[in-house]
Formats: sequence, C-alpha cells, structure tokens
Amino acid sequence: MKSVKITSIVAAPLLGESPKGGWSAEIKPEDSVHTLIAVHTDAGIIGHGSVFSNGGLVEAALKVLEPLYAGENALEPERVSEKLHQNTFWMGRGGTLTHAISGIDIALWDVLGKALGQPVARLLGGVYRTRVMPYCSVLMEEPGLMRDVAARAREDGYRALKIGWGPFGRRNDTKLDEAIVRAAREGFGEDTRLFVDAGGSDAYWPQGLKWAIRTSHMLKDYNVGWFEEALKPDALEDFVELRKQSPVPIAGGEVLTRRQSFTPWFVRGAFDIVQPDATKVGGISEQRRIAWMAEEFGVRYIGHGERWCRRPADLGSHAAYRRCRVYWRQCLCRRTADRALPARCGGIPRDTDVAGHRGFARSREGGAIFTVVEGSLCKMSTIADGGPSSSDDELLEDSGSLDMTVVRTDIGTC
Repeated sequence: MKSVKITSIVAAPLLGESPKGGWSAEIKPEDSVHTLIAVHTDAGIIGHGSVFSNGGLVEAALKVLEPLYAGENALEPERVSEKLHQNTFWMGRGGTLTHAISGIDIALWDVLGKALGQPVARLLGGVYRTRVMPYCSVLMEEPGLMRDVAARAREDGYRALKIGWGPFGRRNDTKLDEAIVRAAREGFGEDTRLFVDAGGSDAYWPQGLKWAIRTSHMLKDYNVGWFEEALKPDALEDFVELRKQSPVPIAGGEVLTRRQSFTPWFVRGAFDIVQPDATKVGGISEQRRIAWMAEEFGVRYIGHGERWCRRPADLGSHAAYRRCRVYWRQCLCRRTADRALPARCGGIPRDTDVAGHRGFARSREGGAIFTVVEGSLCKMSTIADGGPSSSDDELLEDSGSLDMTVVRTDIGTC
C-alpha cells in the first residue's frame, strides 16, 4: 500500500451538559471546548483524533488547512503534520491552528495503524509496556466531603488519586488547604499514591511563588507524589525556583503548545515531571519529540490526557516511550435529570490493560462507540441517534443514561 489519500477532514464539536470542572467560569451545555476529528481517505479508512478547542474554531481552522492536506498521503502523519505547521507559522502558531493540527495528526496515526494492522505503539518504535496504573482524578472539596470522596475511590479499587482545583489555594486560607489534603490522605489511606493539582492555569490564579514553596513543604508531610500547576503557566523563572526549593516533584506544561515551547523549560530545569497534551501540542508526532527531549534532560514524562480520542492516543504513545512513568487519568461521571454529578469510580484493578476498552462519545453530529484495539489507535463506529444501541448498554454504569455528554467506558472513565 503505497498511498492512502486524504479526501476530507470533518470536525464534530462536542456539546451538552458536562460535569463540574472546577474552572472559575464553568462550562455551559452550549459551550464546546472539545472537538472530535475524522480523517476520511480514498481507501475507506477513517482515522479519528481529538482537539482541545472550541468546535467553531476547529471548523474554521480546517478550512484554512484544507488546501495543504487535501490529497495528501494519510500514511505519513509526521510529514503531513509538519507540512501544516511549516506553512501556517505566520497565522498564529501555538493557537487554534496548532490545536487543530494536533487532532489531524492523531487521526493520521490512527489511519496508519488501521492500514497496517499494527498498534501505534509499535509504529512509534516499539512497545515498552502493555499495562498502566489508572489514577482517579477528582475535584477538591471541603475537608469532610473530600475524605468521603477519597474513601470511595479506594473502595472502588484505585491505588492512585489526584485531587485538584476546587477551593484549594483560592481562599487565601493555608489551614483550609492543608485540611483538604489531610482529609484526602486519611480517606484514601497511607499505602496509596496521592497527587495534587492546584490548577494554576485557571483564570486569575491568585497565588504566587511564596505560596507555592510553602505549600510544597506542607504536601511533603502527606507523601504527595507531585505538585501540579502550582503557578501561572507562563511563570518560567518562578517554576525554576520552586523546583529548587520544593521537597516534592513539580509537574506542569499541559498548556504549552509546540515542542519548541518546551525547550526553555527543560534547559532551565523547571520541571521534575512534564505533562504535554497531545490535543494541543501538535498530536502524537510532537508529543513523542517532547518525550524524547524530556528523557535527554532527565525529566519524567506523564502526558496530560483525559477525554475523547485523546485517551487511546495517550495509551498508544505512552506504551512506546521508554522513560515514561505512566498513570492513566480516570474519573467516572454520569448525567442526571438536572445536572451532571461525579459517580463512583468504576472498580478498577491495580493495573489496566491498554487494549480492548470501549466507550461512548456524543456530539451534535451524533455519537460514536470507540474501542481501544490491538490493531489501531482508536476504532470508531458512528451511532446516528446520539446514543449507544441496546447491545452496547453494558458500557454504561447506568444503562438508562443513554443521553451521554461525556465519554463512558467499561473501565469507568470519562
């Protein structure tokens, strides 16, 4: 198979009710912040990717990029993606176009995997791991509720938990900050892994370097595995100083785009753990270059990924990165009649197989069932009515919740 030509690329903005995200301005049902990408080819192979951006912006970006990708060989993801980057640098690199190219790149790797009948991890150079540890990611709550949430995660089989955002660092109350972390540790147990995400990329993050340094020392007392986004995402020099003084590993980088943006952070020694997001940085092609850079600088790589096609994309790429401490972010959500609530984290074994998991995603274009399979990055079949068929009800924690607005899988993820 010498060539599989791209015939069209379609965007499907994801809309509808979403679970609480902890942002200063919460997402409304009419908001679109995630978009699915489908690359169609003349061989009938369809590749799927995901973009962390507004659907309208992605659709506009595809119109700009179309003259560059139309008729291109879908079996050459790195070359095609680089062509898109190189010919649009003057249109605002690092922004919407870069995010859109990210989804295209992921979808092209999907096409390549399906065309060759090989897992993307093997196409990236080889499979270093076939199992990963999931961590349950939840919002921080007031101490009493935080303890209960952490205890439920433990009961459901998790041995790693990340708590983030919420009131932590947002009320200028260091006693409350510590009480929240203490409650999480007490509820989750001493024999588990606990991570803290301050959410410094939120709008008007109020804290600075001194708070971050002081808080990092507090987190050490609770055996926290990493301190994520403790500062505003552009505060390079503050991150450098924080890493020098912090007794716990410092993580960040999820909002950076393009591999070149990561270079000064590596050179200056700003991170112990780097967390690039494949749906922002330029897709798998850029993400793996960042992972290679991290290895050269002695920085651990734990990619930022949580939703839609990004999950199988991350699993496929993480399996191929040699120096990668892999944790797989999971948080189960369900829709109720009037609002979305976090549900119990699905019972997960300590390690979770990469292949064979299925899920459902809904957009205004309808829905899609996806499966993480051995032969490709992400296999999808569309559902015209926006909900899974009766044969797929077993995918849902609550089989009656067919009007899904988040991804639901048989291993309890969203």
